[in-house]
Amino acid sequence: MSLATDREAIPESQNPLGVDGVEFIEIATSRPQALGSVLETLGFRPVARHRSREVELYRQGTMNLVVNAQPADVPRTVVPTERPVISAFALRVRDAQYAFRRALELGAWEMPVRAQAMEINIPAIHGVGESLIYFVDRYHEFSIYDIDFRAIPTVDPHPPAIAGMHFFGIVQYVGPDRTADWAEFYSQLMGFSPLPDQVRFGIMPSGLVLESPCRKFFLQLIEPEDSARFADMNEYLQRIGIGAPDVPAAAASLTQRGVEFVSSERVKPGERGALTLPLAGGMMFELVRSVPRDAGPR
Repeated sequence: MSLATDREAIPESQNPLGVDGVEFIEIATSRPQALGSVLETLGFRPVARHRSREVELYRQGTMNLVVNAQPADVPRTVVPTERPVISAFALRVRDAQYAFRRALELGAWEMPVRAQAMEINIPAIHGVGESLIYFVDRYHEFSIYDIDFRAIPTVDPHPPAIAGMHFFGIVQYVGPDRTADWAEFYSQLMGFSPLPDQVRFGIMPSGLVLESPCRKFFLQLIEPEDSARFADMNEYLQRIGIGAPDVPAAAASLTQRGVEFVSSERVKPGERGALTLPLAGGMMFELVRSVPRDAGPR
């Protein structure tokens, strides 16, 4: 995954849903305290708890991570287990219901309503594996967290980001010869665009990179290597990419906090990126050199 540069304004037709980055990424686990400890090492802080579910909100700068330990109440969604799994991500859009209806018209699978009384219903469609993709349009004057969450007393609701870190993207593992299918899914439903093969970000060179229509977020699709083409057929969201204007500075700050990075002949921290060793039951995070575009009002 690389440097995300500012460009000219995007014509309306290229961004019909009004995609404006990512509101949150959700991780499911039956051991939320263990995962929370790892997230705090990475600079995230717990800032709020859901009013009726076993869900906690962690934040750092503009990044929101939702830790979900609620037993699955909807079929074909992620069941929290000891091993943390990226279970969903939420796209900010101009009109959530419009985005949802358009996705369904184009063939997406609808998810049942999960909201209880006095909770916001956030429309969602099925993503890869058992993951979900939410559409959120409440993030300017007030946010989804203002209603569904209770702030944790005495905690800064907007903890600063370490070394300017921000969401850069998500790496998705796809099945053999499935890259084209998933590229079409994201481009047709949400307006993502495949980047040329020579455009590379970070230090992990594999796969096809898709750029969001707002140019604030990327998805990287990776097929199994030849030796594993028939051994690893699963498809899932594999890791979170975190952007930083100065990767060595960010990596140094995280190292001081106890985070360890992969360092081998093939993969080692550098100016372009760095990859953490597996954390909290196998989760990995990737640092990518990136200057964030305006994230909009918080």
